[in-house]
This record gives sequence, C-alpha cells and structure tokens, in this order.
Amino acid sequence: MTKSPQEESSSDKASATDMAGVTLPGKVEKIIAPAHPAEPEKAQINVEGAEDLYREIRIDNVLQNDKGETVRLKQGAEVEVTVEAESAATTKKEGSGPSSSSRA
Repeated sequence: MTKSPQEESSSDKASATDMAGVTLPGKVEKIIAPAHPAEPEKAQINVEGAEDLYREIRIDNVLQNDKGETVRLKQGAEVEVTVEAESAATTKKEGSGPSSSSRA
C-alpha cells in the first residue's frame, strides 16, 4: 500500500538515502474543473525536460501544507516534480561513471 506524504514516518525519511531519483521543474498550466461535483479539480502541470508527448501531467489539485491544511495549486505556480525509486528497483546505466565524461 502506498503511503501519503503525511503518513510517512521518520524512519521512512531516514531510508531516503536508499532511493534514486530526479526532480524536474514544472509549471501549473491550468486548473481543470471537475466533470462532476463529487470529483476533485485537476491541475495540469507542464514538466520541463520531459519529452514533448509526455510533458503534461494531470493530478488531483488537493495538497497538504506543513500545518496539515488542505490547499490547492494556483494556475502559473512554479512546482517541482519528483520521481523516486528504491535502489532495488534501479539498474546502473552502462557507461556511467567518472571516466565516461572523458571519452571523445
């Protein structure tokens, strides 16, 4: 079961060193009203550095601030999109390492 950020314990955060990841800048392009009132609105985010076809993602526009209050993103907001995986879920890229940058 996946934990929400507010459910993470301090021991989960301590094991963050066993994670591989990347953080990319993004910008909220638009806020999309729900098709049905019972559904949450969506935030469409343009992820800089992603391939053109996959640049936009949509998420529920429901976040939680450091005080535990429910908040939402504003259109035009600058955000960071982070992808993390446990080390066991990754493989070393061939040719990566200190000497790979010195090749001509």
